[in-house]
Amino acid sequence: MAAKITMHKEGNLQVPDQPIIPFIIGDGIGPDIWKASVRVFDAAVAHSYDGKRKIQWKEVLAGEKAFNETGSWLPDETLDTFKEYLVGIKGPLTTPIGGGIRSLNVALRKALDLYVCLRPTKWYEGVPSPVKSPEKVNMAVFRENTEDIYAGIEFAAGTEEGQQLKEFLNHALHVDYHFTPTTAVGIKIVSEEGSKRLIRSALEYAIQHKRPSVTIVHKGNIMKFTEGAFKQWGFEVAEQEFGDYTYTWGQWERTKEKEGQEAANREQQEAEQAGKIIVKDIIADNFLQQILLAPQDYSVIATLNLNGDYISDALAAMVGGIGIAPGANINYKTGHAIFEATHGTAPRFANTDTMNPSSVILSGVMMLEYMGWQEAADTIVAALSKTIREKTVTVDFYNLMEDATLLKTSEFADRIIELITLR
Repeated sequence: MAAKITMHKEGNLQVPDQPIIPFIIGDGIGPDIWKASVRVFDAAVAHSYDGKRKIQWKEVLAGEKAFNETGSWLPDETLDTFKEYLVGIKGPLTTPIGGGIRSLNVALRKALDLYVCLRPTKWYEGVPSPVKSPEKVNMAVFRENTEDIYAGIEFAAGTEEGQQLKEFLNHALHVDYHFTPTTAVGIKIVSEEGSKRLIRSALEYAIQHKRPSVTIVHKGNIMKFTEGAFKQWGFEVAEQEFGDYTYTWGQWERTKEKEGQEAANREQQEAEQAGKIIVKDIIADNFLQQILLAPQDYSVIATLNLNGDYISDALAAMVGGIGIAPGANINYKTGHAIFEATHGTAPRFANTDTMNPSSVILSGVMMLEYMGWQEAADTIVAALSKTIREKTVTVDFYNLMEDATLLKTSEFADRIIELITLR
């Protein structure tokens, strides 16, 4: 019998054998890639659990389809449904032009307080890549999802509100900056609570998945009271709440100061041998360089909203592009989670049955893992990987491979399902 996913009082998801899961089909290429992906999900679940488990899909509206049918880009009913059923999945959505909602994705994250944007990035054998050794990339980016400049507190040049804020900054706070009438103003928001819950989630993920390190990526050398505080709060969480599992650069620095660098290096080596997670930090611009030079040195990444946006797309490019990059927006406290394709709507390819559905498929893999249905998730990954190794691919990969076979979106799903049933 179909039932809701619920959150146990101890903080664990309770997933029935027939969970009701809301989905947004998406705009542009959304319908094509969703129709392909949902068949893969259903086949994997049926095969992995001998028909004893089945997802009951419940469509909700957002984006162009919602606007055309209801006059609202994001109906209240959609938000209420995601709140009620906890776990959902969506295709790409159009950003409305004009006033009102700036971004449907941001609106969903705010409404459900989905404070973690989780973007795992790894290379699948055979996927074309612009870098020499994409197999060295295996990172999970924890991007803070509710604060930073994405909070949307900004005022256009020439507005009364903007002028009031500029005058307040100059006259009340004595900010040393010459604002002009054409200056727009935005506010960067970083809180201790928001930072700590994000970094806490990254550390818990690293422990659960036996990852070797967590790296705090920031621009604290310039923005000392926001990004610098993010780094400091991160080390506080690691040392105060996860001391049995972690070894931080702060500990290394204190040992170095007291006993010298050799002792500090020895201490870190002992921590690594004991299986402790190394917690370190790096300046954001340097990190964007290091992911090209030494990506194997980084595993779990914790960073603020804007940095995370740049970093996750840069990493996706290294392993084959955003067309194969999954994503999730999660509140680990309430259990709410929306899994999503991370690319755009590509409207000129709508209804062509040509685009790569891998971003939605792998987002569904993340959803199944979140639900605890690991067998179905592993089955999809194995079949998807083999499909790519066989060079039976959609046009994006076909154009970059030699001796490949071109498949439509639906045919790509057909081949994955065929391999699932052969397992």
